[in-house]
Amino acid sequence: MSGGDAPGGGGEDLRVADPRWHIRVRGLCKAFGSNLVLDHIDLDLERGKVNVIIGASGAGKSVLVKHFMCLLRPDTGSVWVDGTDVFALATKPLSTFRRKFGLVFQFAALFDSLSVEDNCAFPLREHTTKSKAEIKEIVRDRLAALGLDGTQKKFPGELSGGMRKRVGLARALVLDPEILIFDEPTTGLDPLATRNVDEMILAAAERYNVTSVVISHDMASVFRIADRIAMLHQKRILASGTPDEIRAHPDPYLSGFIRASGVGAALGTTDRADRSERTDREDAEAAS
Repeated sequence: MSGGDAPGGGGEDLRVADPRWHIRVRGLCKAFGSNLVLDHIDLDLERGKVNVIIGASGAGKSVLVKHFMCLLRPDTGSVWVDGTDVFALATKPLSTFRRKFGLVFQFAALFDSLSVEDNCAFPLREHTTKSKAEIKEIVRDRLAALGLDGTQKKFPGELSGGMRKRVGLARALVLDPEILIFDEPTTGLDPLATRNVDEMILAAAERYNVTSVVISHDMASVFRIADRIAMLHQKRILASGTPDEIRAHPDPYLSGFIRASGVGAALGTTDRADRSERTDREDAEAAS
């Protein structure tokens, strides 16, 4: 099921942590009965960057990402995280390994009966021996960093969809993960809330220096946040690269997918690049 070298030659030793690539997928195949979902997937996800996996509904994006944490096991192939063969881990080391990851679910997946504070404290109470005072301070810090200070005693039903997403991110951050996984984070949100969630993802990546993996088919959002994009199509990775490389890719399905989203012709450069330029300009003006 696992192997130490990347396919295609080169003698690459995946047992050694790579300074650039945080998650490395090689030859991954997964079927459910007679339904083949993933067929020899090869993919590298960049450390400290926002990596977005796109594809049509039902393409297998969530199935692929579940393998990163060994929530699913493949039929063949391997996933390596910092030189660790994920599928070779025994039960106890696997439990420890999974704490590298924070999950932000599609609809936040908060406990309706718990306050915001208790929702965010839940992982700390379950997985650490920190005191009540320490937990309270960590939760307050994460909520404040996401503009949610003062919401501690509110319940999920009292929050907007965008605020619930931010609470879900705060909860994911309390255990200081190295990798954040976002499952369709903008689904069901209006355009303004969608942009706010995009900014939240970027801010979290920069503030906490995490590797972000985002599952999405919202191409306007994708081009706002992505450092790298990979497209899953017909059970394989059709293309992987920077937003500009993806936009310029000659494959007709990929170019049609982008055009159909309405963003292909509208954006001459990525919103991520434009945002960076605006930030640099604003910083320079503030310093002058």
